Amino acid sequence: MQGDNDLLASFWMPFTANRSFKANPRQLVSASGMHYQSSDGRTILDGTSGLWCSNAGHCRPEIVNAIAKAAATLDFAPTFQLGHPLPFELAQRLAVLMPEGLDRIFFTNSGSESVDTALKIALAIQRAKGQGTRTRLIGRERGYHGVGFGGISVGGLVNNRRAFGGGLPGVDHLRHTHDIGRNAFTRGFPQHGVELADDLQRLVDLHGADTIAAVIVEPMAGSTGVLLPPVGYLQRLRDLCDRHGIILIFDEVITAFGRVGGATAAGQWGVTPDIITMAKGLTNAAVPMGAVAVKRELHDAVIDSVPGGIELFHGYTYSGHPLASAAGLATLDLYARDGLFDRANDLAAYWEDAAHSLKDARHVIDIRTIGLVAGIELEPRPGAPTARATELFHACFDNGLLVRATGDILALSPPLIVEKSQIDEMFGKLGKLLDAIE
Repeated sequence: MQGDNDLLASFWMPFTANRSFKANPRQLVSASGMHYQSSDGRTILDGTSGLWCSNAGHCRPEIVNAIAKAAATLDFAPTFQLGHPLPFELAQRLAVLMPEGLDRIFFTNSGSESVDTALKIALAIQRAKGQGTRTRLIGRERGYHGVGFGGISVGGLVNNRRAFGGGLPGVDHLRHTHDIGRNAFTRGFPQHGVELADDLQRLVDLHGADTIAAVIVEPMAGSTGVLLPPVGYLQRLRDLCDRHGIILIFDEVITAFGRVGGATAAGQWGVTPDIITMAKGLTNAAVPMGAVAVKRELHDAVIDSVPGGIELFHGYTYSGHPLASAAGLATLDLYARDGLFDRANDLAAYWEDAAHSLKDARHVIDIRTIGLVAGIELEPRPGAPTARATELFHACFDNGLLVRATGDILALSPPLIVEKSQIDEMFGKLGKLLDAIE
């Protein structure tokens, strides 16, 4: 590739068909509010909050100014055996937003790091409680938990781990909850599939409860195409984990910070896990940052199990980075000031109706929405799975709309500042393009 396009050749792009992109690059050069500007001067309506992450819209002055002030005041300070004020303040603010009891916060730099951190914390908790035989980790088919070795091991997307060996030992998976045959075009949570949570009991019977440390699931599986939990499913997982002494982890990297109408899906949907992972909307994506919220009594079990010195041999150079912490505090201020979580709730019904207006559009075989998220599932093109959604992704961009294609599913998750007219524009364009594409 070197020599064909030297200006683009050096950057090995993530999750990208590099040869295809570099033959026909589509680039973004600036952003404001609900819109990007492309390198060829077009305005692109952001239907995906960047990558599920710019929940408050782009380049908000309050966040920009907070980052600039932090950079000019304290560009970096280590948090290994030292500290600086901002992450302590941010942790307190986050703790208030979490479900009751999850008030101990560990900072990371991404969703992938948050997941691997949560898995390690779960193992440390079990050991601290005298349950050292509990080392098995349970994920779910079609789950996405980032790209660390822990995340791809508990994750259930085969292409994410196919080339990277066997992953962590002692990992198993629940079945996924996607069931178009019984749940197609459901509004809200699917009515069928609660029994799939009983897969956990099956794995307990297979492996023994005394070998299982933790179960990790996304309350709503986002990256695989917006898969919603069946009615009662998450509560049944909670009950089974309580019965067998298993730690329940909710991966809320996508669902936290207003995406489904509350600070967390756990709080919004009334099921409290033991650990919550976060990232993306935490800083409005202005500076990379992630976090892990842990129940206080589980945190205390780890701290109290060590008579002195370091209690958890884990962390990152940039955990609680000054600029990220400043961005996080400004973002939380913005969410609160503008009532953006409530706004997502207020718009949810309008969003749902707009999405379901595509029910009879060409190629559409299912539509799923919750909060300000939509998954539009397309019939695969014979002999060319994923091709139709990929072509539609490109067509949307070329017509001024950013969506996300994953498999044969289009996902939309706009900034929480979206207006009804912009919702109409998104689904109106999608309808026209669906009619035009083969």
